[in-house]
Amino acid sequence: MQTGVISLRRITDDDLEFLFRLYASTRSEEKELVGWGDEQWEQFMRMQFGLQHTQYMRNYENPSFDIILENGAPVGRLYVNRGPDEYRIIDIALLPESRRRGICGNLMKSLLRESEERGLPVSLHVEKNNPILDYYRRLGFRVEADREVYYFMVRTPLGSGRSV
Repeated sequence: MQTGVISLRRITDDDLEFLFRLYASTRSEEKELVGWGDEQWEQFMRMQFGLQHTQYMRNYENPSFDIILENGAPVGRLYVNRGPDEYRIIDIALLPESRRRGICGNLMKSLLRESEERGLPVSLHVEKNNPILDYYRRLGFRVEADREVYYFMVRTPLGSGRSV
């Protein structure tokens, strides 16, 4: 399936319900494991989302918190901290129906080109069981640290003459 026109825009308070739904969609497999009812699960997800959102908004020096739009409609989020010594991918996520269509791949490649131009590494955390792990390795990320359920991965600049 081909993607439409992809763009980014800064998040606003009006996006909080969409961001909550997006967050919950990334945790849907866990719901089956705990066996909670819908109401209890939603309360838990709202609490977890609120904590994560607050932590993200407070703990980065030069963040961009963007909604990923396809043909003007929100389909995901891309949060990046562009620090003086590295780019940190805080979070990248898409709604289930927008996954596996190249949207995140194109955004990642654009971000890697930008970091290459500045000569800065890119880092991220990824869950050990996330199927995207192999893709990150193909992009040149390597495991820098094992942090229990997450890997901390870094991609150093490839240098001039090599493209992403």
